[in-house]
Amino acid sequence: MADLLEMRGIVKEFPGVRALDGVDLGVVAGEVHCLLGQNGAGKSTLIKVLAGAHRPDAGEVVWDGQPVSFASPHAADVAGIATIHQELDLVPGLSVAENVVLGREPSRYGFTRPRDAERLARDLLARLGHPEIPVRRELGRLSAAGQQVVSMARALARDARLIVMDEPSAVLDPEEVRNLFRVVRELTADGVAVVYISHRLAEIREIGDRVTVLKDGRTVARDLPARTTPTADVVRLMTGRTVEHSFPPRVGEPGAEVVLEVEGLARAGEFADVSFTVRAGEVVGLAGLVGSGRSEVLETVYGARRATAGTVRVRGAALRPGSVPAAVRAGLGLSPEERKSQGLLLAEPVARNVSLPALRRFARGGFLSPDAEVGAAREVTAQLDVRPPDPTRPVRTLSGGNQQKVVLARWLLQGCRVLLLDEPTRGVDVGARSEIYALVRRLAADGVAVVLVSSEVPEVLGLADRVLVMREGRVVHSGPADELDEGRVLDLVLQGTEERVHG
Repeated sequence: MADLLEMRGIVKEFPGVRALDGVDLGVVAGEVHCLLGQNGAGKSTLIKVLAGAHRPDAGEVVWDGQPVSFASPHAADVAGIATIHQELDLVPGLSVAENVVLGREPSRYGFTRPRDAERLARDLLARLGHPEIPVRRELGRLSAAGQQVVSMARALARDARLIVMDEPSAVLDPEEVRNLFRVVRELTADGVAVVYISHRLAEIREIGDRVTVLKDGRTVARDLPARTTPTADVVRLMTGRTVEHSFPPRVGEPGAEVVLEVEGLARAGEFADVSFTVRAGEVVGLAGLVGSGRSEVLETVYGARRATAGTVRVRGAALRPGSVPAAVRAGLGLSPEERKSQGLLLAEPVARNVSLPALRRFARGGFLSPDAEVGAAREVTAQLDVRPPDPTRPVRTLSGGNQQKVVLARWLLQGCRVLLLDEPTRGVDVGARSEIYALVRRLAADGVAVVLVSSEVPEVLGLADRVLVMREGRVVHSGPADELDEGRVLDLVLQGTEERVHG
């Protein structure tokens, strides 16, 4: 079959870096074409070239047999190419329905028709398995998962011939992923092509038809069969090495000292009566569906949200509720789920983002020493293989996975006593995941108390010593990780009998 889309020899350069160095990609109508690569391999840049957000410096884009050069995202949209970006391009101040039809508002005689927009939004949300999302609600009031669903509805509203999905399942729970796959299969059955980007390799095998792999801005493999290519081969193509062990072995046992103590913590309308302790060198995992209260618990412990009841103690001393500075002074660090809006100063360089909690360390006579700040950031980002290896580079120019590493580097430099990790591997490739897992193990071996939230149950079970399972804002199970398996956890979060046990 002739390709619906051909991208030939695409080159894109930015100051100091050649992001794409002759990339080729061909996509056939009615297929799911998976685009894989490590963070920084060039996937997002290639998609932005396709979507008209970047103009290529060399190469050719052929759409439906005709060479094209999209001058803007609107031009690509009109041609029939819709993109669901990893970092959602929605407008928080508008309603759900207004976001779904943005740029293509239903109108008659020059007047927009809000009721038609709301009707279309309801139909599309129902198709995606989420009829409960109110179409008149302001988008910014939805959870991250809810906003992801709205972004998918917006793409479906375009009646596109090709839809690019960049990490669409990153914030979705298992049931929502099943809904996503059902919709993808409906689209391809109607002849729509889907370019699917994900670091979850199991998803590629389930939903994909063909695979293209990028590494360092180049195409290193094309047209691999998604269902039969061994995972080890894909990993080796992506990383240049074999990643054999996803979860490094535990080193030693947690200490006896209780570093973090959470007692009767509650926040009205979000979670209630959450209690657990974390010892030095222990990893405690919080499992549950999106919306179960996991992230809200972490943010309340950190002081980003004010508790309505309960106490948080670090080494026996109670923290002032709702105070992030007090939490940081006590030795807490948070890697938030939404790194761009909550964890980074996008216009600032990598060094400043890394050094924020420790700026006093780099002051000399009341003045900041940039050389000391940059030197410390260079050392700690090198440990996490942040790419490009330039701490003076604006953090907004890094890929999503490398931005995540910058957030983790901040707390590695700070030397925190309690590390709160909310979806630490969201949007992170398989090689970088192994590095982050090794970092968690290393910190635990050094006596850091770690609390981990992840939508991926195997990740929670593979890293945690103990697991708390949450459902609808309450802890329904607490116990050793080795006494649980994925099926048991899913049963607890979806429909299981409540087991009120404090951790």
